[in-house]
Amino acid sequence: MKKIKLFAISVLAALGMTACTEDFLTVDSTTQILRSNYFTEESRLFTSVVAAYDPLNWFDYFYQYDALNMVSDIMADDIYCGGSNDGDQPVLVKTHYYTATSVDCCNQIWTIAYSGINRANIVMEEAEIMENLPADIKNRYVAEAMILKAYYYNVLWKFWGNIPFYDANLTSPYYTDQIKADEVYANVIKMIEDALKLNALPLKATAGEEGRVTTAMAYMLYTEMVMYQNDNSRYATALGYMNEIIASGQYGLVDDFAGIWEESGEWGKESIWEINYVSEGAVRSWNSPIATGGTVYPMLIGIPGCKSVYCDGWGFSPVAQHAYDMYEDGDKRKDGGILNYEKFKADTGAADYTPRWQDTGNFLKKYIARLNGNHGQKADGDMNHGNNHRVYRYAEVLLNAAELELALNQGDKGKAKLNEVQTRAGATLTESTLENIIQERRKEFLGEGKRYWDLVRTGMAAEVLKANAHEYRETDWTVNKKYWPIPQGEMDKVDEAHKMTQNPY
Repeated sequence: MKKIKLFAISVLAALGMTACTEDFLTVDSTTQILRSNYFTEESRLFTSVVAAYDPLNWFDYFYQYDALNMVSDIMADDIYCGGSNDGDQPVLVKTHYYTATSVDCCNQIWTIAYSGINRANIVMEEAEIMENLPADIKNRYVAEAMILKAYYYNVLWKFWGNIPFYDANLTSPYYTDQIKADEVYANVIKMIEDALKLNALPLKATAGEEGRVTTAMAYMLYTEMVMYQNDNSRYATALGYMNEIIASGQYGLVDDFAGIWEESGEWGKESIWEINYVSEGAVRSWNSPIATGGTVYPMLIGIPGCKSVYCDGWGFSPVAQHAYDMYEDGDKRKDGGILNYEKFKADTGAADYTPRWQDTGNFLKKYIARLNGNHGQKADGDMNHGNNHRVYRYAEVLLNAAELELALNQGDKGKAKLNEVQTRAGATLTESTLENIIQERRKEFLGEGKRYWDLVRTGMAAEVLKANAHEYRETDWTVNKKYWPIPQGEMDKVDEAHKMTQNPY
């Protein structure tokens, strides 16, 4: 499917759209551009909307491999770290082992998320003061910015919990107070609610606008946060949102589960929201990771030495054998989402690959690099695969609704919605219990960054993530592992009046 990529233009850098904006700089030309005289027309405000989307593309690599689904999944039980050895990408290895420190941690996620928050705030600030801006356009841009800001805060909240929070961009000396995780949640959930009250977003993106924030995407973000917080006071609202998506008829399950993950499967009827990557004309490179283009993640998790319909990769995130084995024979998700190399070799005559550290022979088929997956790129080929990151799918709408119906003792307690997902998969139908729903989410979203958060929010993590239940770990997951250590560089930046409390680790 044809897809768009939201591109930030170079003038945005000249306007200082970074995590902690200080001065608005002069572009490298004879013309000085100041924020005070730049935002004079709607088309220029749109450039700041585009800039607020741009950090979404940096999560896979911003001088550190930080794909959100990857770093989440290697903390759970079904996907290992992998790579060449336990010294390859030590930040990922320590995340996998629960031994990350304030110095060795995925600190670039922090930087990327706050960059997005800053950029979203600029949209909101400028939209409020721009003259002659039609109300419908203003509300659309403001709602988009609010939901994007909420998404970035959600990332920070889930990984770090107790974080600096600001609703408007800071001024010199650029400090703000750290607040508790529950306060972050309260602020962000209200942000989503306020954005939805504007009634300015379409339920589904129109053709040519795939990738922009929609009401359905906002509903999913709201529900994700409410369920992670176990905020039962908002369960009924969240269920109402899921049922609104279902009743709309604008989304649905696709028959071909494996096809979801191909380029042709992007933005199918099952897709609620994806982060777009493009290979055609891509100029992203190791020296310029925020340039427009594709993603390096498929190469990172690709099959080492493979030369077939899949291409050579670096062997990170191997799928555990027990994860492959948990599916029934005939479940479309077993071989539709996982590539078991021995089976693939027997079926196709493919040559052997080169095993790497923690190798299992199982690769995440959903995202592994396809042959010619970087077609048309113009810079560093490894960096520019055009495989979208699927953030929210309709299957999650159904399983969210099933879990919420069960919790609220409504309808058939989610059985029909749970069974709809199982029927598409070709799996045995089960009764609707929390354990069955969580297990179905495990099977459905393997490698999509959901499993770890499900274990934490349901209280299962302390038992499931014991070291003795894992092939490689020596450290148990405990409640002190719920939040990552705050990056030391951030701890050191603040003044005495704004000193942060470090998370235990």
